[in-house]
Amino acid sequence: MSYTALQVDPSVLAEGVNLLWVLVVSFLIFFMHAGFAMLEAGQVRSKNVANQLTKNLLTWSVGVTVFFLIGSGISALVGGSGFSPAFGAGAANDYVGWLFGAVFAMTAATIVSGAVAGRAKLRAYITYTFLLAAVIYPVVTGITWAGAYISFGGEAFHDFAGGMIVHGMGGIAGLTAAYVLGPRMGRYNEDGSANVIPGHSLTFAVLGTLILAFGWYGFNVGTAATVFVVEDGSLALGAFATVGRVAMTTTIAMACGAMGAGLVAWLKTGKVDTLYVANGLLAGLVGITAIPDTTTWWGAIVVGGLAGGQLPVVFSFIENRMKIDDVCAVFPVHGSAGVLGTLLFPFVATSGTVGSVINAFIAQLIGVAAIAGWTIVATGVVWYALKAAGQARVTPEHEQEGLDVSEHGVETYPEFGGGESVVADGGKVSPSMRTDGGSKDD
Repeated sequence: MSYTALQVDPSVLAEGVNLLWVLVVSFLIFFMHAGFAMLEAGQVRSKNVANQLTKNLLTWSVGVTVFFLIGSGISALVGGSGFSPAFGAGAANDYVGWLFGAVFAMTAATIVSGAVAGRAKLRAYITYTFLLAAVIYPVVTGITWAGAYISFGGEAFHDFAGGMIVHGMGGIAGLTAAYVLGPRMGRYNEDGSANVIPGHSLTFAVLGTLILAFGWYGFNVGTAATVFVVEDGSLALGAFATVGRVAMTTTIAMACGAMGAGLVAWLKTGKVDTLYVANGLLAGLVGITAIPDTTTWWGAIVVGGLAGGQLPVVFSFIENRMKIDDVCAVFPVHGSAGVLGTLLFPFVATSGTVGSVINAFIAQLIGVAAIAGWTIVATGVVWYALKAAGQARVTPEHEQEGLDVSEHGVETYPEFGGGESVVADGGKVSPSMRTDGGSKDD
């Protein structure tokens, strides 16, 4: 009896494995929306939970559709490939690449909702989400990933998984929108001192943090999207040749981010603030996201620790000096941490990664400035236009009673109320139905 070796076309095998990997990590990144929903819901007052959850649901639903119809085409156009939206794909499997890009785009979009929580009109937020998915974010990816326009002295701008392109951009957009909207009622006293408005559930916030951390492996490790390549008719590892480094630096940075934030909070107040530890973990992840493929093990410790450590300091500066009410600390978690990690690229990179540290740093600085400048201008124009039209912020009465009732006609925790039932058509409830602990007269 003779046996014939099984004949396998290596290109078919490589394509199948690569497609499967990209789909799996795209699903992981999508699951990060559950983390964002829990993190943000936990950090808002009980009277605004349903509103925050609705914004997260609609961010995905509106944003991913707009990115399919418009945004992906704008990104390609800015990148120099002509307007080629996802619906014009030439082959069925081309949609896999669109989905991978879409989950990144929606991550940037949903970050903004945490900054404007508790006072932005739903219609205003959805309008901004539409424009972010259609134009604002695609322009950022067009000048970076799609077009690779940014470089200096032979060194190209480096952002492996979106530390600046996704998270930095989202954090800066959130801070800009929060500035235009103004703070929540009761956030500041007449003398300018800040009042703490605690979120309603630390448990939800920590659960959301851990869900996000789990999904982040799809975000960073998943960006090593090419498992196999075919070289001389044989299979070889593609981006997976360094995937272990990406996984290691991601893990170490998140751990050091939590410790860094906890340590600085303890030094400032004598207490280890749980929410700072949770957000510090996320800041460590954001800090490493631009550079996990090139960073040394000790660099991951440095980047993660600094990203977490800057969180309490930057949040305090925004709160007390800039007087901006960033409800879920999206700028210190996503904005400044993303900028920090991106700029540290040449200083913590493995040997041989960059030719000139100075040129590489300047390239990173140019990229950060370009993304930040575009995001601030575009976001400011949209929110100022909405504000001028009287459509940016809910009325003081609606803000006082809560956006759950005023915008959705529901209460997240109706069993804690003591008055009339909420009517299904969005009618108002009596003040005794307040769930945030406030009195009927406040």
